[in-house]
Amino acid sequence: MAARKRLSPSFRDCHPASASASQAARGSSKKLGTQPELLLRRALWAAGLRYQKNADDLAGKPDLVFRGARVAVFCDGDFWHGRHWERRRAKLLAGNNPAYWVAKIERNMTRDLLNTAQLERAGWRVVRFWELDIKRDVDACVTELRAVLAGSPD
Repeated sequence: MAARKRLSPSFRDCHPASASASQAARGSSKKLGTQPELLLRRALWAAGLRYQKNADDLAGKPDLVFRGARVAVFCDGDFWHGRHWERRRAKLLAGNNPAYWVAKIERNMTRDLLNTAQLERAGWRVVRFWELDIKRDVDACVTELRAVLAGSPD
């Protein structure tokens, strides 16, 4: 039997700078109810759009779900999900513990692609917003999502 190719990088030789640094990073990285997510949720609610939060029965646990329309919405953090990756990667490589951070974020990006593909194969449409785009112009995000929902087969 052929060996399976690993989808994720090995973190075996990569270590956080310290236990306290690792704990601080994990503690400051919210999984649910982030500022951009709350901003988007408030704007969608004000626009009359109703959704389910944090659907843990779907791949990637989308932040918002419109089940009837089969639309899954993710609010991706710029750092953790690799926005402007080439530029960010160069900065990480010049910083502390670069092997760990580059592998960590590249794995997040790979996982995002896999979750999107899995949802799309299951008949879902996936919308991803970057945190800075939500913060800069939440109304544009609402408009984009309305257009996606309007094109949904009900």
